[in-house]
Amino acid sequence: MTHPLPPLSWAHTPAQATAASQAATEPDRRWDFLLVCLAAYVLTSVGRIHQLFAWLEPLHLILVFAGLALVLYATDGKRTRRLQPVLRDRTTRCVLALLLWTALSIPGALWPGGAFVELTDEFGKAAIMYVVLAGALRGFRDVERIVFTYMLSVGIYAAVVLSRYGVGESQWRLASLVYYDANDFATLAVIALPLAVYFMVRPGPAWRRLTSVVAAVLLVIAFVWAGSRGGFLALLAIGLFLLLRYRAVHAGWRVLATALIVVVFCATATDTFWDKMKTILHPKDDYNLTTEEGRVEVWKRGISYMLQRPVFGVGAGNFPTAEGTISPAARETARRGVKWSVAHNSYVQTGAELGVPGLMFFLLLLVTTFRSLGAVQRARLPIQPGERGPPQAQLAQALTAALIGFVVGGFFLSLADRDLLYVLLALCAALRRVASPVVLVQGAPLRASPWPH
Repeated sequence: MTHPLPPLSWAHTPAQATAASQAATEPDRRWDFLLVCLAAYVLTSVGRIHQLFAWLEPLHLILVFAGLALVLYATDGKRTRRLQPVLRDRTTRCVLALLLWTALSIPGALWPGGAFVELTDEFGKAAIMYVVLAGALRGFRDVERIVFTYMLSVGIYAAVVLSRYGVGESQWRLASLVYYDANDFATLAVIALPLAVYFMVRPGPAWRRLTSVVAAVLLVIAFVWAGSRGGFLALLAIGLFLLLRYRAVHAGWRVLATALIVVVFCATATDTFWDKMKTILHPKDDYNLTTEEGRVEVWKRGISYMLQRPVFGVGAGNFPTAEGTISPAARETARRGVKWSVAHNSYVQTGAELGVPGLMFFLLLLVTTFRSLGAVQRARLPIQPGERGPPQAQLAQALTAALIGFVVGGFFLSLADRDLLYVLLALCAALRRVASPVVLVQGAPLRASPWPH
């Protein structure tokens, strides 16, 4: 879906013509206060900056910046920030359908209070801020700025993890972290890594490229320390994508970036780490397959909850409640100490909590986002001198790799309602909205390419 560009204005002088064309094609030349609030929201909601530094936590920065951004967006009358194109987007409609289904699940939830908290405190906020982020970014520069902020926020989190926590012979992997656990953070690091690679190889200020290199190194080291097998599978998936499908960047740059990651990875990974990763190939003795509390049995119970309550599920945020109240173990009166487990799978989590319709909305959410990114890659967009492909297509491929990281990592984690996903989806939707080809600049056609061929 493309949207018409603002018409070029008639001007009486060459200077006026230049200014008019720049106003039409570069609406995001400078930061404004709304964009600053959105960047701060990403730093706090994804990077949890306010929790990493205890003196910031009493300030409730997520609520402050989310509230400011919402008010500023609602009162902004700029053409580049209209709400209608966002609401016409298929991904947005899936987000809003999930929001509606979350609300409808409350009356019949196993624990209505928990479902209400999920609506108002977790997913509801993420869904509203998705709309604001998707609609408030004025152009490609704005999208790049917030994507860089996303990557930077995860890099800062990784730096703090490396400075505060340690691993050794007695503890080979990270344990309790801030907000995220080690497995969650491993998937988040995998999501951010393709974004770091994008800014490493993308022409731009030297400080941005250097920052991206440092962030990539920190992400890889912290990822190894996390010791997540699900994260490792997600890393393999995006590694293959970057090497084989990331055609927006010259093969030499891809190989160089991959070599840097591999060198840091191999220098950091211990024998214990590799021994644990090898169990992926020999899972028969793994607790996830052999015990009642393992992931496979939890997934089976989650599917049974969805089949028992196919329309609205057990209620938003109620998977642990289902484990503690209606699971076979909970119904055995002789049993004590039943674990109120999470789903350990974003898809099982959504299906169990919101029923079959909720699961379909969630899957459509991912499919439409991939299709939107593919549309950006296929669009005839202007190419800057010296670049291999349109910058919008390059970023679309980086975001595709990041989303693949979530799709694979999310299969082993309950991340379906987290900000880390909905901020990423909003950035994808914003890129699709602002990536309409510019046909004329000062009366002359720009060179456009149907890349990729």
